[in-house]
Amino acid sequence: MALWKSVVGKLWMTIIVLVAVVLCLLGVFLLPYIDMEFTSNSYEVKRLFVIICIIGFSLTTFFAFFLSFKITQPLLQLKRAADMITMGEYKTKVAIRSSDEIGQLARAFNHMGEKLEGTIRDLNYEKEHLASILGSMTDAVVTFEANGRIISSNPHGETLLAVWRELMPAEGEDLLGRIPEPLKEVFKAVVAEEKEVTTKLHVGSGVWSVVMAPLYTSGTLRGAVAVLRDVTEEARLEKLRKDFVANVSHELRTPLSMLQGYSEALLDDIVSTPEERRELAQVIYDESLRMGRLVQDLLDLARMEAGRLVLNAVETDLTPLLQRVHRKFAAHARERGVTITLEADAAPGALTLLRADEDRLEQVFTNLLDNAIRHTPAGNQIILRAARLEGEQGASVRIEVEDQGDGIPAEDVPYIFERFYKADKARKRSTGTGLGLAIVKNLVDAHEGTVAVRSRIGQGTTFTVILPVVPKSLSVEKRR
Repeated sequence: MALWKSVVGKLWMTIIVLVAVVLCLLGVFLLPYIDMEFTSNSYEVKRLFVIICIIGFSLTTFFAFFLSFKITQPLLQLKRAADMITMGEYKTKVAIRSSDEIGQLARAFNHMGEKLEGTIRDLNYEKEHLASILGSMTDAVVTFEANGRIISSNPHGETLLAVWRELMPAEGEDLLGRIPEPLKEVFKAVVAEEKEVTTKLHVGSGVWSVVMAPLYTSGTLRGAVAVLRDVTEEARLEKLRKDFVANVSHELRTPLSMLQGYSEALLDDIVSTPEERRELAQVIYDESLRMGRLVQDLLDLARMEAGRLVLNAVETDLTPLLQRVHRKFAAHARERGVTITLEADAAPGALTLLRADEDRLEQVFTNLLDNAIRHTPAGNQIILRAARLEGEQGASVRIEVEDQGDGIPAEDVPYIFERFYKADKARKRSTGTGLGLAIVKNLVDAHEGTVAVRSRIGQGTTFTVILPVVPKSLSVEKRR
């Protein structure tokens, strides 16, 4: 900084000007007087006057540099320290060289730096703490300005916004900074009414619970914050619950009505012959058995889904099991004009599982074959096929139940393992409970296997069950 631009420089120039003015005034009045009174030595007096002026100016300059050392330099140090703090060096200190006002200013500046460092440290801690909380949240959090521009979002929010922009792109807008299309109406309602709005949004195949609340600054609305939670699974489970209640009510209503009607007929002596009485009693008995099977299947399914299914897991050879199931259904299939063929690997031990529950597996294949027979027209064939597979994950046994029935529509295939789901909503009432495939799925999962289905309309359906020879749980126990 130039000397004449500093406080000391300005003070020095002021003093010099004042001294010069004083000396000039003195010279105007004293020089004539000196010439008149000191005629003989006036030159010596004038020289003395000039020397005094030089000494005065020299003392003024010395005084200016003294002030520069005492005032300007500490102030410049304070300025440099302030610049360092501006750049984030909050630990910058100023040396205290005196106890006067400059020293007190330096002491106050150092104290301010310490307080500022502590405040910034606390703010950074709170910021990191808030960022950590938002980052660990499974919900998406997005903040908007009053004009709809996005201010900030947590990682889940950024992912969700990117997915929504791909599903529902907006034209003519800054896609990276504007509110996505599904949230526009909710945002408009929050800004217009200035109150919290809670709703559910269906975007694509997902369901999202949205809570959006207004944000205020000094009493003025400055935007909104939205919290979005993926409730697709909850919505699906709620729908399953409602469907389950409706289906159970439907499945129980018909046998109960038949039980009530036929029992009233017996009580009112409407039937007259013993044959009719036996027929009505047989219907009542069959419907009671159906209700018993439904209740038992529901109990079994509930235990499976609750994880309380206990398997009597022992080494099991599937060959005699499949032969027994084949014999059990062969006569029933012939009555319906359907042929069942068994194609099993005949090699010794090829179909042996080291850990399986034979009774539960028989229940699996019984349900699959019963389902195949009921949906295969007369004159067609059902093939029960079993073979050993060798793969990277270890040996396994594949069992297929292939029928030549009407097939399952492609849109229904993903849901056939759900309880009471019926691909053909208009088909005649069958003797099944609607829980067979759900039980199959849970029993196969309990054996650490997989079950899949492929079907084409008019060409039949094939259910494929793959069971590991050595389950993963048994492999872990052996390694231990």
